[in-house]
Amino acid sequence: MPYLILFQDAPGHDHIRGEKMPDHLAFLTRNAAAIRAAGPLFDRDAGAGGAWIVDVEDADAAWHLVHADPFWPTGLRASVQVLRWHHVFADGQIS
Repeated sequence: MPYLILFQDAPGHDHIRGEKMPDHLAFLTRNAAAIRAAGPLFDRDAGAGGAWIVDVEDADAAWHLVHADPFWPTGLRASVQVLRWHHVFADGQIS
């Protein structure tokens, strides 16, 4: 089941992103079967957080991924939303 996970970053934690990025990217790679897409979000030119599209069994499994991410225990994430997503349109096609 697809979920959209939205992350808002805490102010003053930019250094953590750089320090933990190799571990975070390795985590995404290890979990590629569930995490279909991931990337940063920007408010104008400033980093504002990130988003993942995941395909997992349920919301609990999505939260498990969030908590397993090396960014999680660092305080980088100010807030997280896990939202069930219904895929309707992509690449010019209605599904």
